[in-house]
Amino acid sequence: MIDISALRALVAVEQHGSVVAASDVMGFSPSAVSQQIKKLEKQTGVVVLERNGRGVLLTERGLALAGYGRRIMGELEELQATLLADPAKPSGLLRLVAFSTACRGLVGPMLGRMAATHPAVKITVLAEDPREAVQRVASGEAELAVVHNWNSVPLVIPENLVHEDLCVDQADVLVNSTHPLASRTAVEREDLLNETWISTPAGAICNEALLQIFAGLGRVPDIRVYDPDFSTHIAMVEQGVAVALVPRLGRPLLPPGVVAIPVMNPVQQRSVGVVYRKTMTASPTIRQAVRILREVSGGLPLP
Repeated sequence: MIDISALRALVAVEQHGSVVAASDVMGFSPSAVSQQIKKLEKQTGVVVLERNGRGVLLTERGLALAGYGRRIMGELEELQATLLADPAKPSGLLRLVAFSTACRGLVGPMLGRMAATHPAVKITVLAEDPREAVQRVASGEAELAVVHNWNSVPLVIPENLVHEDLCVDQADVLVNSTHPLASRTAVEREDLLNETWISTPAGAICNEALLQIFAGLGRVPDIRVYDPDFSTHIAMVEQGVAVALVPRLGRPLLPPGVVAIPVMNPVQQRSVGVVYRKTMTASPTIRQAVRILREVSGGLPLP
């Protein structure tokens, strides 16, 4: 008989690339994960891992066994989320990943409502960029993620996930109130060619959305400051040292010295949604969390 815990350890090694990485995700020591792998090899009579320098690779039979393991884990998860769950009483741990502005604008209000209506659900929240959030849900490190998808930077959703739209968010260019563009009701990308920018770090989706504004014009924005926190962007705009592209979702009340101007042709929009594994489609906890997120997003004054 194959031990489910040992099979889960092999799947974790395949998904995360090493015994050490798998142990971090599973909350065990590397030696404990290695012992589970050895138990699996003894139970099956096949070698599932082979040395590759200082790391390991799955053997051909190890890959095949991991494939069976993923399907078995998915079926067990689906069983727990449906037949073994009380649809009237969402409960258990919900690990949620969301981008920072969604944490402020959507997840915060959702946490309050869930605590009031479903106190048996324990929710933990991790703030991460959507690409990382999607991977955490796909690999089983989280159950639910709030993600965004810019019209200029599409987000890839793995086949084992479901994506549901929540709302549409729009980004504005923020300028100091003394800036020559401050009196405009809208700007186009050509108006922004000679500006000095503050941006989220290189490689972040919002950074790529800023770069895409100038695609086809033969120029790139003059980014002088990189910072992941939009509050810093607003502060630097207020100080008159840069302009910024900042979404409306989760954006605090702007200080008097900062003016928000919509960007046209193209409008800078991102769709905000949730992703979860297909095996969790009928989970009462997932359904209630998504329902409340949809209610919260429906009451926001976005575009």
